[in-house]
Amino acid sequence: VQLVESGGGLVQAGGSLTLSCTASGSTFRLGDIGWYRQPPGKSREFVGIARSGGVTNHAAFLRGRFTISRDNAKNAAYLQMSNLKSEDTAVYYCYYLDSLKFEYWGQGTQVTVSS
Repeated sequence: VQLVESGGGLVQAGGSLTLSCTASGSTFRLGDIGWYRQPPGKSREFVGIARSGGVTNHAAFLRGRFTISRDNAKNAAYLQMSNLKSEDTAVYYCYYLDSLKFEYWGQGTQVTVSS
């Protein structure tokens, strides 16, 4: 499985941005897909996940500002981010967990929030 993220960039605080992740393969719908992020100088942290059954989970610290979704017909997942803050500046990584629990990671996309 290959994952390609897109949609990162520079945005002003309070703004919105949507990241996309497209996966290769024909069994995308059978796995879980999610997002992690790594702020500068910090460890990678969980952002959210959209499971194969449709359930989504988001990190509590986001306080509802981010929403993850998936479109199995397009082999894609999305991360809608709103009311962005400077602390959201990070490299955002898409990851996929297939039905055998193997992990796959994208190359990451930079999101920079200016205050």
